[in-house]
Amino acid sequence: MSNQEEEVPFYDEEENEGNQTAPVQKHAQSFNTGGHSSFNDFSLKQDLLRSVKEAGFERPSEVQHQCIPNAIHGKDVLCQAKAGTGKTAVFVLSVLNQLAEDAKPFSCLVLCHTRELAFQIKNEFKRLGKFTNFKVKAVYGGVEESVDIHTLKTKKPHILVATPGRCLSLIKAKPAVIETQNIEYFIVDECDRVLSSNKMRSDVQNIFYELPRKKQVMMFSGTMSDESKKTCRKFLQDQMEIFVEDNSKLVLHGLEQYHIKIEEKQKISVLRQLLDQGNFNQVIIFVNKQDRAKYLSKYLTDKGHDNAFIYRNLDQSERTKIYSEFKEGKNRVLVATDLVGRGIDIERVNLVINFDMPQITEDYMHRVGRAGRFETKGQAISFISTKEDEKVLAEIQSTFSTQIKEYNLKQEAQ
Repeated sequence: MSNQEEEVPFYDEEENEGNQTAPVQKHAQSFNTGGHSSFNDFSLKQDLLRSVKEAGFERPSEVQHQCIPNAIHGKDVLCQAKAGTGKTAVFVLSVLNQLAEDAKPFSCLVLCHTRELAFQIKNEFKRLGKFTNFKVKAVYGGVEESVDIHTLKTKKPHILVATPGRCLSLIKAKPAVIETQNIEYFIVDECDRVLSSNKMRSDVQNIFYELPRKKQVMMFSGTMSDESKKTCRKFLQDQMEIFVEDNSKLVLHGLEQYHIKIEEKQKISVLRQLLDQGNFNQVIIFVNKQDRAKYLSKYLTDKGHDNAFIYRNLDQSERTKIYSEFKEGKNRVLVATDLVGRGIDIERVNLVINFDMPQITEDYMHRVGRAGRFETKGQAISFISTKEDEKVLAEIQSTFSTQIKEYNLKQEAQ
């Protein structure tokens, strides 16, 4: 291992990636199934079954098996299931199956906490609604609001995906841009993160007040504290609650989890060694602060490790371009903050490296879940360099009842 590597500097300013959520509670209601049915058993329309088959879905995941039969009949849903289990497809298929051929514009509103997730959800509606005539649009900050106003007025979508701030602004516009009286389906994805931020929670509440009383509400997340559940229940009526696994069992099957105890000054050297081994299709490297991530990305580039870098304050068009190119496989390495830690689904990613350990236990599961999507195998490696890192590592292993083994660098290098 070389001693000549630079050390990534620390910076005082934190990137504003959303407020911290409450600690995970260890006990939650659990639903189990004896086996998984076929998508043909869900009473889905033929157009949807055709797109499901074309998308390569062979059988439902457990969360799909539990939720879809109820959600397609208009039942309110509160659902927690681990990352990578197909939660997005639950509400996408449920909404598309219920929309009438003559559905009104703005029949469905989906809220989420980041632009990238909004972009991905929009594309999932397009993919699974490929053989339907429903139009979908995503709106979020970072784009001129006048552009969204023009688009929504001239090309009124049946399904609108939005971040809360931009959505509320468009609802309050004079004259009205979003026809809230038409909304029949209201979904909040990654609801614990959306509702944990005081600003976003206030925006969601104000949006909710503008919607018709009669509507279906569905809320989904990978992790959910008892406090988050209480908040979510205020938006639901006679809901079905599905917690596919309790938090103490939120382990990603097929994901190998490791840690490496090293000093801060050794991180870059070990990272380069892992990248040089090349035992991955695509890798996401998580760093806690934007400026540290930016520095690391530039350093790797200078040393011949091509990579993409994505962060919150990047121009929206550039963020979308970087995300799309990484998803298409044009780059193998992505350096990122927790901006892409939740909900982002990139099938080729089979390695996640926590260059910095997350500060919240839930964020660990969301990060490493990028490499353990439904029925795929992956690897997660976390760098442990401080006493605080060791404390977080112990909390993760206790909270999620999992063992994160020590990684043998010398053996892997042979």
